[in-house]
Amino acid sequence: MNEETQPLKTTADSSAGRPSRTAAVIVMVTVASIVGLSLWYLVQPQPLIVQGEADATRIDIAARVDGRVGERPVARGDNVDAGQILVKIDNPQILSKLKEAKAQKAVAVADLARIDVGVRKEVIAQRKAEIASAEANLTLAKQSYDRTNELTTKGVVSTQSLNEATASLDVARRSLEQSKLAYNEAVAGYTLEERGVAKANVDKAEAAVVTLTTQVDEMTVKAPVGSQVYQVGAEQGEYISPGVPLLSLVDLSDVWLRFDLREDLVKGLKVGDKLQVRIPALADRVVAVEIRTIATRGEYSGWRATRATGDFDLRTFEVRAYPTDKIPELRPGMSAYLEWSRAR
Repeated sequence: MNEETQPLKTTADSSAGRPSRTAAVIVMVTVASIVGLSLWYLVQPQPLIVQGEADATRIDIAARVDGRVGERPVARGDNVDAGQILVKIDNPQILSKLKEAKAQKAVAVADLARIDVGVRKEVIAQRKAEIASAEANLTLAKQSYDRTNELTTKGVVSTQSLNEATASLDVARRSLEQSKLAYNEAVAGYTLEERGVAKANVDKAEAAVVTLTTQVDEMTVKAPVGSQVYQVGAEQGEYISPGVPLLSLVDLSDVWLRFDLREDLVKGLKVGDKLQVRIPALADRVVAVEIRTIATRGEYSGWRATRATGDFDLRTFEVRAYPTDKIPELRPGMSAYLEWSRAR
């Protein structure tokens, strides 16, 4: 009995060992596959993630006149249209100077009009009457001289009386000449030089009015283009000086993505290339962009060599990429990520 059942037991042991060896082989193959895939993944070049930032055209608004901020009807984040009032400046001194300049202009214009009209006919008549009076005085002085001269010859009147009569005659003659010159001057009117001086005074006064009017206009600061208020630098009631920024605007119609790349990464990149970037602030949306600007940064901005030999300094380039389609939600300051290996 024992000899007959022994072969059956050996056969059963062999059948039970086969699944164990198969499972072991499967486990070994699985482990080997995992290790192989891990090693293959480790030796593969990893993509370089380049971070950029959204930017836009920024406009710094400054005042050209001094004064206090009277009104500021906009706040940070407001959208403004071209020509919309941003700030109103109070400066009573400029307004007073403008009134004074306008008054001086009125005086200059009136003086020029007086010269253009010429001498009044009443003045001419007065000058003519003065000639007649001077002629009468000359006639009287001549008669007095003749009578005194005759009496002096006869010895009735002293020589001193003759000298006085001679002097009076000479004064009468000169008065007549002066009256005639005044009459001729009145008839001829004002000279070209006097007219030119009056015209120059009008031009000077007009220039002063224009200058002060421009300053008054500058007291109302308006938006040059449609944009959004990015920063506010002056509060209501604050005193400001010319050139001090009042607020900053950003033109959201001109938004781009800026990447700062090392010189070795820019190699082969050219204007017109299209890339795919990811915007985390927009739910990781993938956006197509087109490169339009590749410009070097300043000397201070660059990657420096860490070894004394065998390496070189690398400059940093600014790359501007514009979305191929308008993205209204894109705002300056949002981050953008670019997988460089996929972009190349």
